[in-house]
Amino acid sequence: MCAGKTGAALTNISGYYHDQWPAGETEADLLGLVPGHLIRRQVLFPVRRSGNRLFVAMAKPFDIQALDDLRLFTGCKIEPLATGKKEIRLLIEKHYAPPPEIEKVLQDLRMEMAGQELDSTLEEEAADQAPVIRLVNLILSKAVEEEASDIHIEPFDNLVRVRFRIDGLLSEVMELPCKMIFPVVSRIKVMADLDIAERRLPQDGRISLQLSGQDMDLRISTLPTVFGEKVVVRLLNKGNIEKYNLQRLGLSGYNLALFQDLIRTPHGMLLVTGPTGSGKTTTLYTALNEINSSDKNIVTIEDPVEYTLANINQAQINEKAGITFANYLRFILRQDPDIIMIGEIRDPETAEIAVQASITGHLLLSTIHTNDAPGVVTRLINMGIAPFMIASSLTGVVAQRLVRRICVHCKQPVKPDQGEKAFAGLALGTDLYAGAGCALCNYTGYKGRVAIYEVMKLSPLLQEVVLQNVCTEEIRQAAISAGMITLKEDGLAKAAAGLTTVNEVMRACRE
Repeated sequence: MCAGKTGAALTNISGYYHDQWPAGETEADLLGLVPGHLIRRQVLFPVRRSGNRLFVAMAKPFDIQALDDLRLFTGCKIEPLATGKKEIRLLIEKHYAPPPEIEKVLQDLRMEMAGQELDSTLEEEAADQAPVIRLVNLILSKAVEEEASDIHIEPFDNLVRVRFRIDGLLSEVMELPCKMIFPVVSRIKVMADLDIAERRLPQDGRISLQLSGQDMDLRISTLPTVFGEKVVVRLLNKGNIEKYNLQRLGLSGYNLALFQDLIRTPHGMLLVTGPTGSGKTTTLYTALNEINSSDKNIVTIEDPVEYTLANINQAQINEKAGITFANYLRFILRQDPDIIMIGEIRDPETAEIAVQASITGHLLLSTIHTNDAPGVVTRLINMGIAPFMIASSLTGVVAQRLVRRICVHCKQPVKPDQGEKAFAGLALGTDLYAGAGCALCNYTGYKGRVAIYEVMKLSPLLQEVVLQNVCTEEIRQAAISAGMITLKEDGLAKAAAGLTTVNEVMRACRE
């Protein structure tokens, strides 16, 4: 990391001029104050500090999460100065060097590719060159070491950006020369056995390999864009699912008892809802492991099969071959199943067959996309399922979100701000917890994630409400009256216990 003047890039930011800033430390003195990881992820740069005021150039000056992170790390009052991403990236590139192992590979690439103009005739050959192989291996290994869930390789007009999704948030890791998109994508396609020559259509593939001593399953998705193919790699650790049980999922005592009761019901439909990437499939896999036994025939229909489970029959749909959730489910009903898991209910036909299966003696587990547990009833009605069918088939709904877990190595008590107090209804003087930021959590204050839940069991009283075909809010009020703990309440309980922060709960609950 080197220091230096920012030059003309920040001469005028949001009406501020260098000669108007109060006397104080310059940007050269502040480079060690804000971690490079945070600077790259949030696209910001510290430019001046005066007393307890830190002036920070930001691409998103109204990003509450970034402002809170800065306040936590620096202990200063943050003064955001709006400026463009391009100018800030130039400053980051100038003052914050990439990690040594990345810089070494990039140097080799520059030497190897010097003077070459990559085109379709050179792509396959370039994909087999040693620097490209080392670069792709380095990206994959680094993602596993940092426990990333996804890798995004994105081409733009003047660079290729590589980002990791860590604990639910995307963080920039490196930038590559724009002409590197062809050999890098080609190398990944070779590993996934995809068609290198096809750049006009999206492709999906799969790679199984060992990275950093772990058995990994990589799901590859390519998407043609204006400047080349964007690649997203989903990283699945095959050994992770074996570590999960219902207690480790983060279910509280009350919700845990409800969930255990629901998955041990001999028949009926249990749905898990939440946004993409909220851990719905992990919850279902854990439930299947919990109820798996030699006297049950358990069959799953997935898109795709993410983890293989012992003693469970798992099938994968293939829409190109005409094998969809709906028609596969028809065949499975002839296989004498006791328990069926459908990856997702996404259309009226699948919903109708699932309801029929659940009222004819099968326990059916699946996922669906809604904002909360009561919204599932409205969603099923919109799919054409009659209220009386929902009341007789649906046994329960689990809504969930993932929030970042406070790093246990730098956890410390903090005073909540006014926004947190208002959201959580906290009394004056109440202490909460936050991570100060350390090397083990990459100076984010968070390490890992924990789920917050909303478990709604359809009691006879709630079934009566569903039969009346009322709106989602009336179902919600009836569920709360029957004892349902909301997502917000479960999240605040975990914040009070020091597992997460109120800000994370606010973000997860969209408030």
